[in-house]
Amino acid sequence: MNGFEQIADSLKEEDNLLIFYAGHGIFNDKRNIGYWLPSNADVLNSDNWVRNSTVKDYMSSMKCKHILLISDACFSGSIFKTRGVIDISAYNKLYQLPSRKGMTSGSLKEVPDESVFTKYLLKRLEQNDKKYLPAAKLFNSIRDAVLNNSPNVPQYGVIQGGGDEGGEFIFIRK
Repeated sequence: MNGFEQIADSLKEEDNLLIFYAGHGIFNDKRNIGYWLPSNADVLNSDNWVRNSTVKDYMSSMKCKHILLISDACFSGSIFKTRGVIDISAYNKLYQLPSRKGMTSGSLKEVPDESVFTKYLLKRLEQNDKKYLPAAKLFNSIRDAVLNNSPNVPQYGVIQGGGDEGGEFIFIRK
């Protein structure tokens, strides 16, 4: 969690933050809690697991313009309630409002170690020739490819309770 602390301390209000997590996740049905498992985590001991709610708490406390969480992990969809993807027509207006969104490789199911999600995510980012690419548009461009080539159902939506005000994370080509 030191990484989140360091990042949070270094952010300015005009910054954008992209958090990418590719790893293992676990969902506890009894407690209705999702977790990230860091590389040093013991699957049988939850002491080193990171609760989705902890990630949300950090995201809501970070003082920056936009945060996009991309998670390629089993049960990663448990971090938010799914909402439909918004139609982006006014990049400037959406960019002005704070956002706390998530893009995940699946919902409450296991995902394979060799990730179709990450493959198409990187492919679309590399192929992008537009100056501005909203995260919602990026998600729409990979959703069908992931659905058609894996058992996963990728998700995109607001991180509930994270401080989203309707804005949008926008990748800006340099």
